[in-house]
Amino acid sequence: MSTIPKESIVTITGGTGSFGSTMVRHLISQDIQEIRIFSRDENKQDSLRNQLKDERVKFFIGDVRDKQSVDSVIRGSDYVFHAAALKQVPSCEFFPMQANLTNVIGSSNVIDSAFSFEVKSIVCLSTDKAVYPINAMGMTKALMEKVAYSYARSFPNSRTKIAVTRYGNVMMSRGSVIPLFLNQLINGEPLTITNPHMTRFLMSLQDSVELVNYAFTNSNSGELFVRKAPGCSVGTLVQALIEIVKPKISPKIISIGVRHGEKEFESLLASEERARSFDEKEYFRVPLDTRSLDYHSYFDRGQPVSDNGNSYTSSNTRQLDVQETVELISNLPEYISTKGK
Repeated sequence: MSTIPKESIVTITGGTGSFGSTMVRHLISQDIQEIRIFSRDENKQDSLRNQLKDERVKFFIGDVRDKQSVDSVIRGSDYVFHAAALKQVPSCEFFPMQANLTNVIGSSNVIDSAFSFEVKSIVCLSTDKAVYPINAMGMTKALMEKVAYSYARSFPNSRTKIAVTRYGNVMMSRGSVIPLFLNQLINGEPLTITNPHMTRFLMSLQDSVELVNYAFTNSNSGELFVRKAPGCSVGTLVQALIEIVKPKISPKIISIGVRHGEKEFESLLASEERARSFDEKEYFRVPLDTRSLDYHSYFDRGQPVSDNGNSYTSSNTRQLDVQETVELISNLPEYISTKGK
């Protein structure tokens, strides 16, 4: 759990999203002085404000693309969780420059403000799609990571500590595939799947919060953290959801083919990163590459090669069968809360 000191001021960019709103609820259970929600969607802010009804939660309208609005919310903050991003793969494929403006330039604005105002710690949220990226969303999130590492490398004596976390698909989050499949099953519609052999990591919102807390608590500046997660194939996921919903009529399953920028499996660690990583039971920690621009010494002697050089992917992680997937999804608080609707 988080060890943020009492009376701290915490800012969450993208604070009305799936992760952000979950983190807010986690923080208000603690003795936090103030939680600042920074986002550009006033409707989501109003909805979350009415749900929480907590005077410690302050709402700021703004956009990470606008440095002035970023400065205004981060000034005076002790801790920052940077979750604001364009996350939908198809939309980023069609509008890559918009993804760049939010995910790269916007992230740079947030990180620069955090270092300028000497916040104690900032954790930046990334994605499995940043590993060997083939789509604009993954490419821009990979560049966001590089910006974070560059600040840690350039300001080793800064009072601000920065860390990066990566996680895979968050089950039941907005825009994810599980709510789509559930709605199709409940409404008696055909299930539209991409490829039944594709594999994906399965993480809960609580897992993502615990990962960020772990990075906040344990990181040295510039480190990357990954939480180990099980995986399953799309076909297994579909069969599990059919068993959960138990529709009266067996649904028709239509394969629509691979969408823009999708992979057969996802990676949370590249082989090069895993070779440098430390296995910490439920997590991988990857230290900052502190090499300078002076590469002269590497002409004569490079880095040693590790035997632990396999990528960490949704295909070589622990695979869940149908019943294990049923149990995992059925016990999600986010799923349980939808059953009466």
